[in-house]
Amino acid sequence: MMWGYGTNMGWMWLWGILLLVGIALLVLVAVHMFAGSGSHGGMQGPPGPYYQGRSRARQILDERFARGELTAEQYREHLKVLGEDH
Repeated sequence: MMWGYGTNMGWMWLWGILLLVGIALLVLVAVHMFAGSGSHGGMQGPPGPYYQGRSRARQILDERFARGELTAEQYREHLKVLGEDH
């Protein structure tokens, strides 16, 4: 007795695999959206106590100085302009 499945019973395993792959993809997309949402090309300051309490302008200035884009004199001058010359 075939229980109404007929000759298409052989393709049922394909639908099961496609269903599992679809669920896995949904889980991956959900994890990516909730865990990696802040890293889409925007600049973020590194975490840590050094950056806490500093303005974004000061963080950018610190990063530019660390990369060697500014001399020490330019760095101090920009700090004075920002009002953070301590």
